[in-house]
Amino acid sequence: GNGGGEGAGGGGATGGSASGKIAFLMPDRASTRYEQQDSPLFKAKVQELCPDCEVLYQNADGDANKQQQQANAMITQGVKVMVLDPVDSTAAATLVSTAKGQGIKVITYDRPVPDAQADFYVSFDNKKIGSLIAEDLVKHLDSKGDTDGGVLMVNGSPTDRAAQLIKEG
Repeated sequence: GNGGGEGAGGGGATGGSASGKIAFLMPDRASTRYEQQDSPLFKAKVQELCPDCEVLYQNADGDANKQQQQANAMITQGVKVMVLDPVDSTAAATLVSTAKGQGIKVITYDRPVPDAQADFYVSFDNKKIGSLIAEDLVKHLDSKGDTDGGVLMVNGSPTDRAAQLIKEG
């Protein structure tokens, strides 16, 4: 919804403390950050901000179908919010639409889902990251006097929309 001044008069929903289940769906274990940083840091911050909220964490192990099953299970368990870092940015559109159809707030995290409008998208400026990487590489090659030869660009997974944005940058 749009914030505005609604709720200022104190409806029932704005009264007590917040509670509910939050799905935290991460894409893979190949990047150790999800297990070692993202998940524990997210859980700790939610605990601090909402002691009565419960984070249900799942990792899809790089499998878009598994992530779909995990999301469906979260919906069945009655989550109010779904934080999603998709394995496949295109395939995840169905997942986002299904969750929103159930009244679940969806936050796409790290990787956008261009084909379905999430409630929020949290990430870096991916194009700017790509631009900074390229500028730094050119400076480095210039400083070494390396002006001939090619550069091999490895642009990440084609199913990762964030990787495509970094490439564009």
